[in-house]
Amino acid sequence: MSAPLHVSICIVGFHNHEEIAGCVAALAHSTYRDFDIVICENGGVASWEKLTAALPAQLPGGQSVECINAGANLGYAGGVNTAMRARPDADAWWVVNPDTVPERQALAALVERLSQGDCHMVGGVLYDANGRVQAYGGRWRYWLGRAVSIGMGAHIDDPVDAAAVEARMNYVLGASMLVDRNFVERVGYMRDEYFLYCEEVEWGLRAVKQGVRLGFAPQSRVRHDQGSTTGSADSIRSRKRLPIYMDERNKLNVVRDVTPMRLPVAIAATLALLSLRFAARGAWAQWGYALSGWWAGVRGERGMPSFLRA
Repeated sequence: MSAPLHVSICIVGFHNHEEIAGCVAALAHSTYRDFDIVICENGGVASWEKLTAALPAQLPGGQSVECINAGANLGYAGGVNTAMRARPDADAWWVVNPDTVPERQALAALVERLSQGDCHMVGGVLYDANGRVQAYGGRWRYWLGRAVSIGMGAHIDDPVDAAAVEARMNYVLGASMLVDRNFVERVGYMRDEYFLYCEEVEWGLRAVKQGVRLGFAPQSRVRHDQGSTTGSADSIRSRKRLPIYMDERNKLNVVRDVTPMRLPVAIAATLALLSLRFAARGAWAQWGYALSGWWAGVRGERGMPSFLRA
């Protein structure tokens, strides 16, 4: 019998120590015990100090918890990469959003699917507080520059055909994704310059393009309080500038990076779709945010947006 995989759980923080403390408390009850936790705090020294004070250095099961001060806002992708690089000897890395509450068997189910040896990135079921599925996995529509969440709206207890999900998915949702050493050696890390949004889409598509198979573990269930940090889950007329801008910008960067020949069509398609989503609903401020993000994507802008640096 092979030795269990040692998993490093990677979390990115940004002024949300209470939220992270809740996630870590849930992880302490994991049925899979061979893990440690590393958190990259992007919010500066004061936020890092609050985070450190809110968390134990070790869980009751003996697993270590380390908080890293990033020294700057590296974005989500940069924070994930920093956390992963802090654990170079791990057998696998579980990237978990801070606004999640993993169920006890979530990690064990991911490891079991990964250990079958035919895939190198695994996702599970993300669901909301009402027990409705947010996603089993993701399907990127290349020509439209659009991400589709497989299974959205189903009930958490509905039966699911895991093989059918794996056949459709071409990326794993970033709120819960387990990758092994083989994946990192073949595909590399996330692209830091995405900063926020769509980084996991490009990561998965890059892997698939290189022949890496993605897996789905239906028994890995994680409650996701989506958008609690960025405000992306607010009502459409209340949504903030950052998530809308970054989502529209990075959709086009995904197309540019993965299938550049389709970019002219995707530019037109994303413009039409954002107009239907926001302008057609009278969300004029949000339409403006989306349009500026779309134009930044057309120009191929990367990294932290200029309005955050001001």
